[in-house]
Amino acid sequence: MMLIELVEKANIEALKAHDKQARAVLTIIITRYRQLLIEARIDNKEVGDVDLVRVINKVVKELSEEKDGYTKVGNAEMVKAIAYQEETAKSFLPKMLSEDEIRLEIAKLADKSIPAVMKHFKTNFDGKVDMGLVNRLARTI
Repeated sequence: MMLIELVEKANIEALKAHDKQARAVLTIIITRYRQLLIEARIDNKEVGDVDLVRVINKVVKELSEEKDGYTKVGNAEMVKAIAYQEETAKSFLPKMLSEDEIRLEIAKLADKSIPAVMKHFKTNFDGKVDMGLVNRLARTI
């Protein structure tokens, strides 16, 4: 089952449960994924789970920034609502590699140059690793 099917199923469940917060974030994710499909069709490209993970990560980042704004103005109700949306979106993300797992993977590589390390992680762990963290760790090894 593709990840988008899981998101769509969760959206239907949220509708049945009258969960407006979950529906709001899931609808945003589905809409952005469909926009991506349209753009991909124009360019004759395939769209898969990795692309959806990127969409979800972007939505989570936007929610986090929005939550920070409400935290600064002291709107606890909105902070709670957005935190719930954020967790709903995060539940569809794959488990990210930890710092230790990244270090172990870098240690296995014959070529530990930054470009080679970044390419290895982009090719093998796209959507499952924070590339900024990989870059920082690669510089310390």
